[in-house]
Amino acid sequence: MNAPRIEVNHHDAPIVIGSGIAGLSTALSLSGSVVITAGAVAEGSSVLAQGGMAAAVDSADAPAAHAADTISVGRGITDSHVARAIASAAPDLIEWLVGIGTAFDRDPQGELSLGREAGHTARRIVHAGGDATGAEIMRALRTATLERPGIQLISQTRLIDLIRFDDTIGGVLVLTTNSELVAYLAPAVVLATGGIGGVYARSTNPRDVQGAGLAAAARQGVELADLEFVQFHPTALTVRDHPAPLVTEALRGEGAKLINELGTRFMVDVHPDAELAPRDVVARAIWAHRAAGHRTYLDASVIGDEMPERFPTVFAASMESGVDPRHEPIEIAPAEHFHMGGVATDLDGRTSIPGLWACGEVASTGLHGANRLASNSLLEAAVMGQRVAASILSSPALHSARKPTVPVDAFDRAARYFEADTDAVRRIAWNHIGITRDRHGLERALEMLHDVAGPPSDSSTVATLIATAALERRESRGAHFRTDFPEADPNLAMRSHVTPERSDMVALDATLAAVAR
Repeated sequence: MNAPRIEVNHHDAPIVIGSGIAGLSTALSLSGSVVITAGAVAEGSSVLAQGGMAAAVDSADAPAAHAADTISVGRGITDSHVARAIASAAPDLIEWLVGIGTAFDRDPQGELSLGREAGHTARRIVHAGGDATGAEIMRALRTATLERPGIQLISQTRLIDLIRFDDTIGGVLVLTTNSELVAYLAPAVVLATGGIGGVYARSTNPRDVQGAGLAAAARQGVELADLEFVQFHPTALTVRDHPAPLVTEALRGEGAKLINELGTRFMVDVHPDAELAPRDVVARAIWAHRAAGHRTYLDASVIGDEMPERFPTVFAASMESGVDPRHEPIEIAPAEHFHMGGVATDLDGRTSIPGLWACGEVASTGLHGANRLASNSLLEAAVMGQRVAASILSSPALHSARKPTVPVDAFDRAARYFEADTDAVRRIAWNHIGITRDRHGLERALEMLHDVAGPPSDSSTVATLIATAALERRESRGAHFRTDFPEADPNLAMRSHVTPERSDMVALDATLAAVAR
């Protein structure tokens, strides 16, 4: 198609793409910013987080122990320096969140109430509203953001591409709900676009979370890391697929058991920690049990009448599905939950191209390794948001005399944005790039993704990246399980990095209808 006329806005403040925990933590830590978000402010995956935020705040605990648990669950490829840095920042991060009004749960003595989840050797999960931690943190962040001068919020606006000046990123091309293209030019861009759940047929994330930031970075040839590691949450209610209502593993930490239709606990024969085994182990066990013809349930009756108060989100979702979890087991199955891979960054959120930072699930810092430790995602998002802001504030402004450019197919993708066949991609990813993988399935996935009609969408780009990385890693490690290579290979105990070929670029200047703002 011919390039459309595009409104262009120039800003002196950084642009933050995304308004989840990572995005708003970044914005609140900057002196001024423009926050662009696909939905309403503070919608998305962060608000759905149940389990909590891991932090060694108990006197009997220590950040070093938290880091050690993170490294252990990461299956040999966690960046230990990153793990120690983020675990050490956790107690101060909790204080910061309390300071902006987050109401974490407390015991009768007024101390933070701490839970335990799989992979943790201590009770260090700070939570709010029982199982509504994400919602409460997002409430506090949203309120603080709305009250903070200097933060401009632009909602219902979707990322199409990053804008490039020479070898730097200097803005974003976005699509409004009225299908209008707008260019925002700024001295720094922060990707805080979240994960990839919408690429899969079943996920705890909203349907439209399809890896827009990851795909945009790939088109610019930005270095990516650990793409093959996709975590599937073992226990999500079977009542719907997007978002599949998550059943927090804090329930298992409080004694809930996994059973089949016969009432038999099947995890005791799989792992010595049974229900508290690492997520990847539990997810594969449930997947295999269901594939063998069984139905799988979580029996949380041990929690009894305390369920509505302690786990109101799970209780409400269960009751809505017609099951009273105080007395009946609830049917569960795995669902895509979190992507350990993403845009490769350093500990300050810098990417491989100047002018571009990333934080939250879209980024890959090396913290999570091959398998994320429970409740480390909210922690990483907020800590890295603060670190990104500090990095931007201490970095010199980049200037270029060259003209802005975007990927050559940007306008075609924008024109067909709402027509992309994302359902086909979801089926391919779920069937061939899911909980278990093999060479034949991955190769078949790549063939099918190539044949999906239309220009590559964000979801097809992301699925292709994951399948390619999964095909390259010929072993099983953490959340990446190959049935044709079922054991871990000590020689592959390292992170994976890839730098995609940059898309051909086209000048944006001929299409600009400048608007002074």
